[in-house]
Amino acid sequence: MTQISILGCGWLGFPLAKKLIAKGNSINGSTTSESKITILENAKINPFLVTLESESVSESINNFLGESEILIIDIPPKLRGKNDDPTRKLFVEKIATLIPFIEKSTIKKVLFVSSTAVYGNENDLITEATIPNPETESGKQLLLAEDLLQKNKNFETTILRFGGLIGEDRHPVKFLAGKENLENPDAPVNLIHQNDCIKIIEEIIDQSKWNEVFNAVAPFHPTREDYYTKKAIEMNFSLPKFSSEKSNIKKIISSEKIQNILNYQFKIENY
Repeated sequence: MTQISILGCGWLGFPLAKKLIAKGNSINGSTTSESKITILENAKINPFLVTLESESVSESINNFLGESEILIIDIPPKLRGKNDDPTRKLFVEKIATLIPFIEKSTIKKVLFVSSTAVYGNENDLITEATIPNPETESGKQLLLAEDLLQKNKNFETTILRFGGLIGEDRHPVKFLAGKENLENPDAPVNLIHQNDCIKIIEEIIDQSKWNEVFNAVAPFHPTREDYYTKKAIEMNFSLPKFSSEKSNIKKIISSEKIQNILNYQFKIENY
């Protein structure tokens, strides 16, 4: 049995925790909502109310890290405020505040859930060897956070860069349905299903693949127009309408490394 702490038991962290428990691991799970404490308890997750700010962390952080060997960080940047908003908290500052607590704990391995947003919009095949060039604020913050964790010699860090996240209760076509003049009709999609996210994390832990960087995107890249039109029909939504005059960014994220090193096969039927 391995003791694992998951910082962020949300859309991905909660079902991940349940899978890891089913495999015989003991899981400490964090939430920022008191109402979710009972939900975590009912799932046999050791619940902790943890709030991470740019200059402080909840007193519960030490007990949350506890006797764990592995820490999975799965918290979104949430940088949707205006750049000049003084109440806006920078994600990288939160990670910097967290690191000293990791150093003082029993944590030896860190898995950081990041995003392919760190690559920006390049018209190219993107691999882990591609130099990141983020254009969004969240992408920039994620890259800085990655760097902080990777450079720390007190623990080993693996970075997992997910593409667009989808699942039974989450799909971008819901937000595109019925809209017009959508950009990039010929751009390839770079998506990953929740089930694949969980199984890849399980494999990283089981195979002890640390000090690595992995792109995690299904090797399934139809055009945005073809894919979202098809999904809208399947889900009985209004069809999205794309503009051929809008820019086309033909970025494909390669997951060849994760397929080779982990011997992982994506479940394409999910998509």
